[in-house]
Amino acid sequence: MKRIGLVVFPGFQILDMAAASVFEMANLEVADPAYEIDVVSESGGAVKSSLGAAVQTIALDPGAYDTLLVTGATVVPTSSPKLLRLLARAIEPTRRMTSICTGAFVLANAGLLHARRVTTHWCFARELQRQFPSLRVEEDRIFVRDGTVWTSAGMTACIDLAIALVEEDLGVDVSRAVAKKLVVHHRRAGGQSQFSMLSELESQSDRIQAALTYAKDHLHKDLSVETLAHTAHMSPRHFSREFRQSTGQSPARAVERLRAETARILVEADTLSIERIASKTGFSDPERMRRAFLRLFGQPPQALKRAARARHTATSTAA
Repeated sequence: MKRIGLVVFPGFQILDMAAASVFEMANLEVADPAYEIDVVSESGGAVKSSLGAAVQTIALDPGAYDTLLVTGATVVPTSSPKLLRLLARAIEPTRRMTSICTGAFVLANAGLLHARRVTTHWCFARELQRQFPSLRVEEDRIFVRDGTVWTSAGMTACIDLAIALVEEDLGVDVSRAVAKKLVVHHRRAGGQSQFSMLSELESQSDRIQAALTYAKDHLHKDLSVETLAHTAHMSPRHFSREFRQSTGQSPARAVERLRAETARILVEADTLSIERIASKTGFSDPERMRRAFLRLFGQPPQALKRAARARHTATSTAA
């Protein structure tokens, strides 16, 4: 039996405790329980969440756990020296060290993330990068695995992370059954975006917003910087600089994301061929679209198509 420790601290986000439910459901899917789940803190006792509700904990034993999941908070957490020392001592005997949301700041302060690929809640990703320049913060990921260290985005991403851990331990069939019991998707891949650019990408600049609207409506056409700058009535250089300042990314990356997200909707609808979707969304060929899907979603189009078919079959059977 694998011992799982959910690490909490004063002001932790109580939604992160949903990760424990994943392991609880996994125990119901196997003949013999696979997990023992503890809620732990630096000294044990009652620990109050940001909501005000308190949970009972036991003291963290650095050498006692197969997997530790450090919860996050609604703000950048202030880590006590004692908790940081305990986590630093736990990194060697613990098979997997993980963080949820801003728990990444806790692991980083404990010295456990140096030079690693990590993620956190998108609201705090740039602050994490600023405070810890050695990290490779991938701000738009559901979760990231770097060796034995896993980090996840915020809020419900803790469920995706925990399901991935169960899948590694017990296989895809058990993890799929857990997702079904929890009434969640099985499963958002770690490389999937934390949010949809189709709905989230916008700008306070009317001219930049006009270019974005044009791009969304003309994905199949040339969307070079020159074309978008012309739409915004700006020089290419000025447009690129203002676009990055306004949206936080380059025009090329934004266009690729817009195309990929639209293509994903069409792939999962399963009414057009991959070749036709690539053409319709402005990718010059299916291979280019496949590479974009791998970068942005962590899976190729065919895998997403198969998953959509499986969901449709399961829904039809249930009906």
